Amino acid sequence: MSDEIELKLALSPQGPTQLMGQPLLKTLASQTVTLGNQYYDTAEGILQSRRVALRVRRQGDRRLQTLKSAAESQGGLSSRGEWEWSIDNAACNPAGLDLNGLRELDHPAFSGLDLETLRPVFTTDFERRLWRYQIDGSDIEIALDQGSIHAGDARLPICELELELKHGLPEQLWTLAQRLCGPSAPDAPTLPARPANHSKASRAGCLGSGWPAPIVIETVSVDALIDAIDNWQDSQHPAWLASAQTRCDRLVHQWKMRRIAPHREHDERIEAAERILADLGQGVVPWRGQDWLVLRHKGA
Repeated sequence: MSDEIELKLALSPQGPTQLMGQPLLKTLASQTVTLGNQYYDTAEGILQSRRVALRVRRQGDRRLQTLKSAAESQGGLSSRGEWEWSIDNAACNPAGLDLNGLRELDHPAFSGLDLETLRPVFTTDFERRLWRYQIDGSDIEIALDQGSIHAGDARLPICELELELKHGLPEQLWTLAQRLCGPSAPDAPTLPARPANHSKASRAGCLGSGWPAPIVIETVSVDALIDAIDNWQDSQHPAWLASAQTRCDRLVHQWKMRRIAPHREHDERIEAAERILADLGQGVVPWRGQDWLVLRHKGA
């Protein structure tokens, strides 16, 4: 098992073009791969309810089977368990799964589950452009994903940037994100981005089964706000927009109430949240990459 530590940013449709103009990326070698992913679950969605995702990824002639646990956010960084192995030479069942490998894994998510009931439920197909960035002993993979999620006849776009820490200090993820979200040149716009907590698998699960109704949260956090915007952007349901507005407004109020004396970082956080709230008030997705980094890095 390995742990993924990453920052993920959803991009506006114009985001990839602006990202490619970043001077830093022009100094790095890149490669592009096409990835096709078939996800599996039971008819009742047992794996989704247990917060794991099982997929088979096709990359050229290779096939990899992967089990991922749900991401947990800590201070703005997400971390999740991942188990991955090649099934090129494995004896797979008619659905295309290496069931023996799953049995050997002995993961609690499969407790009491008949593995033969696992079936294809949705696909994610996208093009991934990769760069590798190394600085001060840290190694970071930069991945730009563009494609689509399909569940039956329903579809969602994929347009996101992932910064995954391969080795080194998590703080370097924030430093790199700040560079990529800044203007590519004087007077140029900043990267139209926002943090996204929902994985491709969780988005596909909602696409297939429907989005949950918003709930009232006693203690509002930045991640709770991001979750509401994730659901609103995919579902386009006005209840999720209203929930995002309420959560953002409460965050601003909470932070103002905590302010005892003027403090630059505290005031920057409030001002960033107010700009995001203004966008939500106009029914606009807040593609404010630098403001979001202020909230995720310093917010609570």
